[in-house]
Amino acid sequence: MSKRKIIEIERDLCDGCGLCTTACMEGALVLDGENKAVLVKEIFCDGMGACLDVCPTGALKIVERDGETYDPKATYQHVLKTRGKEAAKQVLGADDDAHASHGDRKPAPHFHGGCPGSRAMEIARDDSPKPSGGAASASVRSELTQWPIQLHLVSPFAPYFQGADLLVAADCTAFALGGFHSEMLKGKKLVIACPKLDDTEGYVEKLADLIKRNDLRSLTVAIMTVPCCSGLWHMVEDAVERSGVAIEPKRIVVGIDGKIA
Repeated sequence: MSKRKIIEIERDLCDGCGLCTTACMEGALVLDGENKAVLVKEIFCDGMGACLDVCPTGALKIVERDGETYDPKATYQHVLKTRGKEAAKQVLGADDDAHASHGDRKPAPHFHGGCPGSRAMEIARDDSPKPSGGAASASVRSELTQWPIQLHLVSPFAPYFQGADLLVAADCTAFALGGFHSEMLKGKKLVIACPKLDDTEGYVEKLADLIKRNDLRSLTVAIMTVPCCSGLWHMVEDAVERSGVAIEPKRIVVGIDGKIA
């Protein structure tokens, strides 16, 4: 067991509406014989908290405690058995092997976690040349190719991280650096965080898990020149050490003036 985020249910507050059981794509919650929400198995809970958004009584909350690690393959099998093939495709972190074992060799295009803001998905970008001139040429191309990007919401199991060039960027870098998308983000997957304002508990562990699981091609860390921002660099350094993976992170420092130091 390891310390991780997981759902906790205050039984006295649960009114048995059942909304949480349908909001949870992983099928981790059911109603018991007393019409109260209960956790089926710890390994089915991804800790993302989509169920919190629909609970009318506040009976649900996410806590950090020792618990069994979320298992996407076991969750896929659970949802496949209880809800069917189409529902199983929506399981967060379900991989190609799980789909292939049931004859579905085309990977699902989206890997949902329930809440639309935290659903893991890839974003297709058209790399074909665009004609010059006209109003369209004035728009700036986005190089973001996945969602979500905030470290609290990112899943280390998301398939688009596999073999990726990863950029871990402090929140302010995209605002300070005018060419952030074209100069820094292009061709990379993105994770953003603020070492000063975020609740960073668990960040190192999540980054270490992401690094360990995904055979990254490269790891770049973008921070601001302000002193507090160096905390993100140190978190990534600690995560690399904990992961045991021989990868050398590259540090890029962006000035308040928008120039790379």
